[in-house]
Amino acid sequence: MDNLSLLFSDFLSHLENNPFLASIVLVTTLVSLVALASFQLSPQNRLRKFVKDMFSIVQNKLFKGSEKKLKRLALPPGPSPWPIVGNLPDMWRKKPAFNWIHDVMKELNTDIACIRLGNVHFIPVTSPEIALEVLKDNDSTFATRPLTMGTEYSSRGFLSIAVVPLGQQWKKMRKVVASHVLCSARLHSLLFKRREEADNLVRFVYNQCCKSGSGSVVNVRHAARQYCGNVMRNMMFNRRYFGEGNEDGGPGFEEEEHVESLFIVLQHLYSFILSDYLPWMRVFDLEGHEKLISDAIRTVSKYHNPIIEERIQQRSHHHGNYKKGSDDHQDLLDALISAKDETGRPSLSVDEIKAQCMDLMLATLDNPSNAVEWALGEMINQPEILKKAKEEVDMFVGKERLVQEYDIPQLNYVKACLREALRLHPVAPFNLPHVSTRDATIAGYFIPKGSHVLLSRLGLGRNPNVWKDPLKFMPERHIGSTDHHLQVELTEPELRFVSFGRGRRGCMGVALGSEMSVILLARLLQGFDWSLPSHEEKIDLAESKYDLLMAKPMHARAKPRLAAELYTQLIK
Repeated sequence: MDNLSLLFSDFLSHLENNPFLASIVLVTTLVSLVALASFQLSPQNRLRKFVKDMFSIVQNKLFKGSEKKLKRLALPPGPSPWPIVGNLPDMWRKKPAFNWIHDVMKELNTDIACIRLGNVHFIPVTSPEIALEVLKDNDSTFATRPLTMGTEYSSRGFLSIAVVPLGQQWKKMRKVVASHVLCSARLHSLLFKRREEADNLVRFVYNQCCKSGSGSVVNVRHAARQYCGNVMRNMMFNRRYFGEGNEDGGPGFEEEEHVESLFIVLQHLYSFILSDYLPWMRVFDLEGHEKLISDAIRTVSKYHNPIIEERIQQRSHHHGNYKKGSDDHQDLLDALISAKDETGRPSLSVDEIKAQCMDLMLATLDNPSNAVEWALGEMINQPEILKKAKEEVDMFVGKERLVQEYDIPQLNYVKACLREALRLHPVAPFNLPHVSTRDATIAGYFIPKGSHVLLSRLGLGRNPNVWKDPLKFMPERHIGSTDHHLQVELTEPELRFVSFGRGRRGCMGVALGSEMSVILLARLLQGFDWSLPSHEEKIDLAESKYDLLMAKPMHARAKPRLAAELYTQLIK
């Protein structure tokens, strides 16, 4: 066996100048490792020892520089990695990956861990103190993003602001979006668009209720997701529907396909795909993720691209002034097209405009709809919470008009319900990775350059050292006991949970996302009495096996609670 090891070492010396042959060897060894890891072989098994010896030699040859450095420094605790592939075999076998990662941290009794995925140091964090150390004290160090298959597709080759690595492209896109798209003046000018969609939401649910005098069962997930999609289509493209839509205010086939495809993209932005850590495996598409996301992007593009290209063409024919005299009501696409650089030329290329439109759609779709679905489900199961929230809306808004964005500051209990949903039921287990641009020290541990640091939305929001009864839905925990006039916000500056991104790479659409979330829940509470469907004792709040969504879309019985004239005006 020792002779074989020596021969293998000599063979590797010839691979150093032959990357193609080295890749073939790595693929072969990975397959062997996965196969061996799948069998419960005795630790004394000589074949397994030989394979591990071979991998150790490969690792020393190909990664000798970085490994020498790491041996002298203390990384956060973590499971023992295999050479070359790290803990990827465990991640492959123990799906979903986020559950396995949190189980590892629980076993190690740690709030920060280091899990080797290929040659990447994956650093999950579940403590608010450590999270603040990353995104407050060391924000500039952890300000870039990784290159993944999902983000490459969603950003048309890393062109849009959310996922592009730190550099000139990010600076340019950030400047354009901050100055022209998500600035307060632009959002205020498009308030009427958001109001249209809030009215259409009430109209749609009311039309479902009209099917029965005692109220009808409504698919809340469907209504919430389509509301979010409608808001952004209207603000972005000045249209609610890509097709005919439905007379009752609901989506048509085109809108449903659009939203469904966007959610597929969201699910694969950072989903622990093997090829994200071993790039030479991408050609195999072992889990079929690349086909899924490429098909979804193609579907979204067939709706977005014709509108974008037509608008750009119209602008060029009118020398950039397609909407003369109506700049105050430019939609977001107009804002992207009309942005100019210092020389007076368009700031963005056609591909950059398409990528940023996709980025904005993705950023505003999942968080509001998921939070409202969970919040309403929890509230129906705890009628006293539901009653208290409705009473707050009635007290500050009344029943003679519909709740509007200017009412939001007074709806502290409604916002507390949303905060609690964001804490207990995050839309994703982790936020997007923050990649270290240089070696750093966090919580007394060495974090190597290139590490992927992820705040665990799940671990932070359900941390028993931070939250009393962390698995219980209690909105009151978010309302100050000393000063009831303090504003409740959906953001969490102390990072005890993650609602929106924080730091230099934080979410630029916090204000928009917050307004959409509060109005969505407030309109549903004000406009309708919600109760359990027939023959059900409680809303089923079980989580999906493979993500953090409700296992089944939430359905509830809705009955109008306002004067008939208010609904009639919306229908007209």
